[in-house]
Formats: sequence, C-alpha cells, structure tokens
Amino acid sequence: MTSPGTEQQTGASEHDKRVSHRARAKDYVELHTQVQSSMNLLDSLENFLSSFQRDLSSVSGQISELQARSKEIDQRLKSRRPIEKPLSKLASELTIPPALILTILDTEVGESWIPAIDDFEGRLRTLEVRARVKAARDLGDISEGLRIVAATKLRAFFLALLHPIKDSVTTNLQVLQSSVYMKYRSLFSFLQRKAEPVAKEIQNSYVAAARTYYETAFRRYIRSLGWLRSKVTEKFEALVTLSVHQDGSHLDHERLAYAKIDGSSVILAYMADDKTHKEPLEAILRSLFLVLMDNATAEYSFITTFFSLQSLAPVDDQENTSSVPLLSPDHGVVDDRKSVVDSEARTEVAGPNISVSNNGRCRFMDTDKSALQELVNLWKKVFDPVLEYTKAFLVTVVEPSPPAIPLLTMIRLTEAVLAEVQKRQCSPLETFFFTVRLQLWPVFQKVMTEHCDSLKKVAEKPSGYFAKTNPTSDTMVSNICQSYTVMFQSFVLLTSEAEETMIFSK
Repeated sequence: MTSPGTEQQTGASEHDKRVSHRARAKDYVELHTQVQSSMNLLDSLENFLSSFQRDLSSVSGQISELQARSKEIDQRLKSRRPIEKPLSKLASELTIPPALILTILDTEVGESWIPAIDDFEGRLRTLEVRARVKAARDLGDISEGLRIVAATKLRAFFLALLHPIKDSVTTNLQVLQSSVYMKYRSLFSFLQRKAEPVAKEIQNSYVAAARTYYETAFRRYIRSLGWLRSKVTEKFEALVTLSVHQDGSHLDHERLAYAKIDGSSVILAYMADDKTHKEPLEAILRSLFLVLMDNATAEYSFITTFFSLQSLAPVDDQENTSSVPLLSPDHGVVDDRKSVVDSEARTEVAGPNISVSNNGRCRFMDTDKSALQELVNLWKKVFDPVLEYTKAFLVTVVEPSPPAIPLLTMIRLTEAVLAEVQKRQCSPLETFFFTVRLQLWPVFQKVMTEHCDSLKKVAEKPSGYFAKTNPTSDTMVSNICQSYTVMFQSFVLLTSEAEETMIFSK
C-alpha cells in the first residue's frame, strides 16, 4: 500500500512532465512538421527517381539505336571511299574551267595556248569517253563551240607564220622551223586529231610555200654556179696530148681535198658577181651538193617530225610526256659552211626525224610505213624542182667530159655525201645521190677508155709503104709517164678501200 507521501511525489512528477511537455509542444509540432516535410520530399524523390529510371531506360535505347546507325553509316562510308577519288576526278573532268574558256575565246594564240589546248583536248577526250553520262552530254555543245573557235584561231596563226618565207628567200627557214614551228607543234597536233581538214590545209599551204622558197633560192644559186662553170676552160685530154705545163702534170692536193665534205666553205652566190673569181669544177659541184644536202636533210627532218601524227598519250602519262625536239645531224652544232642559199647568216641545220633515248643514241620515231611514205611524198613535193635543177646542172658538169682526176674527185665527193645522207637517215635524198653516183661512173669509164686507146695508138707503129710515120720522141714518152704518174698517185689518194675494182681492175 502506497503511502500518501509517495503518491504526492508521483503526482508532482507527472505534473512536472505535463508542464514540460506543454512547454515543448511547439518543438514537437515543428519536429512533426519537419518529419512530414521530409516524408513528402522522400515521396517526391521516389517519384523523380522512378521517372529518371524510365527516362534513362529510354535514353539507353536511343543510344543503342544511334550506335547501330553510326555503325551502318561508318560501313557505308568505308564502302564509298574507294570511289571517292575517281568520282571527284570525274566531276573535275566533266567541267570546263572558266579560265580555259576565256583563254580560247578572248586571247590570241601564244605560249599560253600550249598548256591550255593540252588541257582542253584532254577534257574533250573525257567527254567522248563519258558520252553516256548526262553531264558530258550537256557539255557537248559548249565543247564543240570551243573546238571550232580554237581551230579557227590556230588556222590563222599557222598561216601567218608562212608570210616570211613567202616574202623573201633570205629568211632563214631552218631557224623559223626550230624556234617557232616546233614550239607550237602540240597545237598543230591538236588540229590533226580534232580538226583534220584545217591541219591538211595548213600542211598544203606550207608545202606550197616551202616549194616556192627552195625552188627560187636554188634556181638563183645554181644560176650563180653556172656562171662560175662557164669560166672553167679545163676539159678532157688524153695522156698523149697532155703537156708538162698543164695542171694534170703535177699532183694538186688542194683540189683532191674537194672529195671530202670537211674542208673549205661552200661557194656563196655573191662570189659569182666577181668576174675575176674562178673555182675548179669539183669545187663548184661540191658547193651545190653540200648546200643541197644540208637544206634537204633539214627539211626532211622537219617534215617527218612536225607533220607526223602524234598520238595522244594516256591521261596518267601526260605529265611525263615531253615534246620531241628537232635535232640536227650535228646535235645542234652551227657550221659556217652549212648556210642557206643566198644568205650569209649562220644556219643551224636540223636533222632527220629522230629522238634521243636515255643512253644518248638516236633512233627513228615510231611511224608506220604508210604514214612515213606520206611524209616522204610531202618532202618530194617540196624538193622535186630543186632535184631537177641539180640534175640539169650535173649534165653541164659532165658534158663535155672533165679530166679523169677531177671526175674521180667528184665521184668520191658524191660517195662521201651519200654516206653522210645515210647517217642523217634521209631516204629520198639517199636515192638521188645513189643515182648520181651511178651516172658518174660510166663517164669515168669512158674517159679511162679514151686514155687507154690513145696509149695504144702511140704504141702501135704504122706499117705500109704509104704510112705516115710519127716517131715517138723521148720527150713525149717522158710527158706521158709523168702525167700517168700524177694520175695514178691521185687515184691512190682518192681511193680509201684496199680493193677498188672500179679503178684498178685493168
């Protein structure tokens, strides 16, 4: 049983607790409010996390989809990379740059046209190859118009180059060919491939102009040599009639030197105007042959090089392709004796249609037989009148027959010129000099036969009662022996081969 005191204490303690609780009620309310707020926040956070989880799942699915699409695009890109460069190149080739169009339409033909026309022709070829491509067909009319304009301007340009040789024969044609024509050879090749009628017209115009040029020049030159020929009084005499005071009685090394190409310079046309100037017959013929050889081989070289149809190199090799220079037989060496007729200017003589390989050797450029024959025919059209003048002059040289030594000198000269022409690979001129050589040998045989017959007559003593006796004197025999010795020594000096059946057969 609880005592009254204890109950009083317990009541006081509870009363204190109630007072304390009432005093802290506000705190409890605030704590309750905070707890309630926290609960609300936790609910919101829970809702947010649930939404975020759903959104994250959606984003994860989109990322997976993007990764799949990225792989697909990457695969397509890899498959298209091999055709990227060809496609880009095709797009570039199927266009004509404005700068190229302006060059053809608004500028005159010059050095700037050389790369421009090469570029233009390459694009024309691409348009022809890609004719099934719509872009190529769309450019067809534009490219054709530019081709016509280019051909028209090039025609006027090349025809204008012929004016100097039409106006005067003193124009150095070889210099014009090597410094002007060969520089623009690629432009003419463009005409041959893309405007053949225009190229033919230019070719025919050149042939006609060059024919007149050489015909006029050589006619004047041969006329001058004819005046010098008329001053030559030397003619054939048999050994029996030769006198000790004549040139045939002593060895003349200076005249024997005319059998060689190397030596004194050629006779110039103005020398014939000097009435006191004289030249031996073999020197006159030597000048004509050397001038003919230099001019004819130079022209053959130009014709077979410039007018030969040059095939267009493949696109990949065009950058490594260079034009073929016109080389001379002497590799560009200028020689005073190789001069243009009626001109005192030094002439750089061009050579045959050759190119230089890596080892320095010369070879003919690749040309089929029919094309080469066509080029040879062009050369013949140019030089046929000149060869006819030369043949006519040769007749005046051998009629009447010259002495045996000058005649053999001219034969050796012809053989030396023939050998040089063979080196220069000028086949039509080689045929001409070979024919001249065949014409001279019978004349030489005739002269030697007359020498032999005259000696036989001296050796035969007249018989019969009424025969007139002309006793052979010691002086005559001495003169004959001296003349024969000079002739024999000259023949030996003019003969390089150990066995020469044409001379020492008898």
